[in-house]
Amino acid sequence: MTDYARTERALLADLLLEVGPDAPTVCTGWTARDLAAHVVVRERRPDAMIGGLIPPLAGHGEHVRRAKAAQPYAGLVHEIRTPPWWSPVSNPLTDGLANTVEFFIHHEDVRRARPDWQPRVLDPGQQAAIWKTLKLTARMVLRRLGRPIRVEAPGFGVFQVGDGEPAAVLTGEPAELTLFLSGRQRIAKVDLTGDESLRTAKLSM
Repeated sequence: MTDYARTERALLADLLLEVGPDAPTVCTGWTARDLAAHVVVRERRPDAMIGGLIPPLAGHGEHVRRAKAAQPYAGLVHEIRTPPWWSPVSNPLTDGLANTVEFFIHHEDVRRARPDWQPRVLDPGQQAAIWKTLKLTARMVLRRLGRPIRVEAPGFGVFQVGDGEPAAVLTGEPAELTLFLSGRQRIAKVDLTGDESLRTAKLSM
């Protein structure tokens, strides 16, 4: 079985070194250095990432990320390339589940901020792995919208969140649907039928 999380991790590390610390990313306001610091903190500072779940602690997480971003860039990339075995999200038991989609998204955050980018052709196994995760995480995202939404990935499957006639139908490859539903609508190659407000809705997985 291909280790997609490890492959995307290596590709992200290689690209971060190639573009340099000041390169833009798809994440508004973040350079490559900022994104690298986020990835390192997510894996190595669980105390900092808890702010994503407990809003009053968000300031602590941002303080830790900024401090990490101030460290030498090459060291940050090295830490991405060599994850700690004890990390809650990158140990051998959780790496595939926690990081297959995470590193795909962040790799694309850097790739798609460059001029003339094109979607990669991912092998069916990787698309299937992404689809498996998407079916779980997208339901939480779409329920918050409060209206029925149908998601279609030709060749992989279909699901709907909410009962009744869908207000919108999203169609695309699993990888592109994942980018769309993680708040990266403007760079996701997804067909949207119905409620156009989804293109600018605040979405996050």
